[in-house]
Amino acid sequence: MSFRYYVPTRALFGAGMLDRLHRQAMPGKKAMIVISNGKSARAGGYLARTEKQLQMAGVESVVFDKIQPNPQKTTVEEGGAFARENSCDFIVALGGGSVMDASKAIAVAATNLGDLWDYAISKTGKAMPIKNKPLPIIALPTTAGTGSETDALGVITKVETPEKIGFGFIDELFPKIAIIDPELTLNVPPKFTAYQGFDALFHSVEGYISKRANLMSDMMSTTAIKYISHNLPKVVHDGTDLDAREKVAFGSYLSGIVMVVGSTTSQHSLEHAMSAYHQELPHGAGLIMLSKAYFKFFIDKHTCDDRFIHMAKLMGKEDASKPEDFITILVKLQEDCGVAGLKMSEYGIRPKEFRTLAENAMDTMGRLFKNDRTPLSIEECIAIYEKSYK
Repeated sequence: MSFRYYVPTRALFGAGMLDRLHRQAMPGKKAMIVISNGKSARAGGYLARTEKQLQMAGVESVVFDKIQPNPQKTTVEEGGAFARENSCDFIVALGGGSVMDASKAIAVAATNLGDLWDYAISKTGKAMPIKNKPLPIIALPTTAGTGSETDALGVITKVETPEKIGFGFIDELFPKIAIIDPELTLNVPPKFTAYQGFDALFHSVEGYISKRANLMSDMMSTTAIKYISHNLPKVVHDGTDLDAREKVAFGSYLSGIVMVVGSTTSQHSLEHAMSAYHQELPHGAGLIMLSKAYFKFFIDKHTCDDRFIHMAKLMGKEDASKPEDFITILVKLQEDCGVAGLKMSEYGIRPKEFRTLAENAMDTMGRLFKNDRTPLSIEECIAIYEKSYK
């Protein structure tokens, strides 16, 4: 149950906290604000508010608005060049997990020239050490899902290969400041609220059944599971419920720390393979598709019966007495959030791909398979895809 804990990010949590950004010690004089290639940051007024806060702090800013839902290597490299051309000395990541993930890679690309994949630990990466200190980062999450505001890595896709991997893993990529303001999540549409919430939930569920679970990660995982599962249906059905938004955001924040002090498991590897080949698939949606068959594999193996029973109780099934009760309450939660019927086929995924996906998951993110209490074979991964297919 030993653990190592290092989360150096200054966190400001709560409704209205964005308005305190100007009071914080800025890590530079010119900021590159990174946002998605969508409309939400501008339409919701978050970009204008952020620009005003930076101006009040005496900071100039420029905007880079090209980040895709599954951020790509080429876009990140373009962002690094943009930061250099505009003499930016720090980054403000204003957006969801994709924006925060991309910002970490941009921070590296801005100060380390050459091919970004030289620094990637993956099938085609060279795993070179990051020589030059990345640009500092301030994280302003506008979703409650990835917890990327609390950790030192970002998920990036190299489309050509295809590889979707965690990139970074150095202390300098922890954001200097994270402002978790649930007001910034009020305009997230219901289905994306659900996808993001389940992503956060699975960070903690996987963390709780991982071989790397420990006293600290257990404390955070169990708290996050309770807060997310009890409040996610509320915000899916009423996005203006600020109290419930705040509680989901808190669970997401804790789930991010779970990935630092503990780890997720191979469910994330299996999903990353899916969205590496199918860029339009939201990460959280892919996890939902896999979840029933994935967790049932470990339940059938009696991997950690007591932990599944405890999670079922945390999620509201107080009379849980067997590990299968976790699946029952998980499915109910998905039904309550309107996402139980998600289909792989609607995103172009076909059964003939399953072996390729399984092999890709192990080749590109095999390290997460090492966290499984019961090892998964290629054939067992294929079986999980098959049982998840609709």
